[in-house]
Amino acid sequence: MIAFLSQFNPIVQALFGTFFTWGLTAIGAAGVFLSKEINRKVMDGMLGFAAGVMIAASYWSLLAPAIEISESLGIAPYIPPAIGFLLGGFVLWLIDRILPHLHTNLPIESAEGIKTSWHRSILLVLAITLHNIPEGMAVGVAFGAAAAGIPGADLASAVALTIGIGIQNFPEGLAISAPLKQEGLSSGKAWWYGQLSAVVEPIGALIGAAAVIAMRQILPYALAFAAGAMIFVVIEELIPEAEAGSNTDIATGGAMLGFTIMMVLDVALG
Repeated sequence: MIAFLSQFNPIVQALFGTFFTWGLTAIGAAGVFLSKEINRKVMDGMLGFAAGVMIAASYWSLLAPAIEISESLGIAPYIPPAIGFLLGGFVLWLIDRILPHLHTNLPIESAEGIKTSWHRSILLVLAITLHNIPEGMAVGVAFGAAAAGIPGADLASAVALTIGIGIQNFPEGLAISAPLKQEGLSSGKAWWYGQLSAVVEPIGALIGAAAVIAMRQILPYALAFAAGAMIFVVIEELIPEAEAGSNTDIATGGAMLGFTIMMVLDVALG
C-alpha cells in the first residue's frame, strides 16, 4: 500500500485513504442486511473499541509527531501541540452545539444542537457524521505532513492512522445502520444512510491536506488540532454512550483492545 500511495501527491493520497475508511464504513453498515437488531453488549463493545482506537491514534499518529515537528522547526515543543489540541476540542464543541444530532437509544427529546423538526433517523445519522469529521481531517493532515519531509511525520505513519480509523469505522457503520432499521427504514435505506455518514471524511481530508501543504508552519498545530477534535468526540460522545448501560466491562475491554491494535499498527508501520 505504501509503495502504491507514494506515486501520488498528498491530496490524492488523503483521498485514497478516506475512500478506504469510507468503504469500511459501508461494509460495516451492510451488516444490516443480515440482522435487524444489534445486541447492546456488542454495541457497547464496538463503541469502546472505537474510543480506544481514537485515543491511541491521537497520541501516536498526531500529538507525538506534532511535538517532534515543533522541535525540528525550532519552536518550543509544547506550545503548538497545546494550542492546536485545545483549539480542536473547542471547534468540535461549537459544532456539537450547532449541528442537530441524536445518539443511539435516546429519546428524540434528548437531541442536541439547534432544535429542529428533522426526523429521528436524520438526527441519528448526523450523530455519527459528527464523529467522522475529525477522523477525515486527521487522515488529511497526516498525509500532508508526510509530504513535507519533516522528521516525525512519514507516509507509513499516515497509512497506519488510516488503517486504524478504517478498522474502527467498520463497526461504526453497523452501529448507525442497525438503529435506522429499527426505526422502520428498509435494509437498503438503513445501509445507504449508514454509509453516507462517512461522506464527510474525504471532505475533511481535502481540507486538512491542503492546509498543511499550503502553510507548512501550521503542521504541528494542525496535527494537534485533529487530535483535540478526536479526543473531544471520545470524551463527549463515545465513552458516555458505551458506559451508559450495564456493560461497562465489555466497553472497557473494547477500548483496551482498540487502543492496543492502533498502538501496534502505528509502532509497527511507523
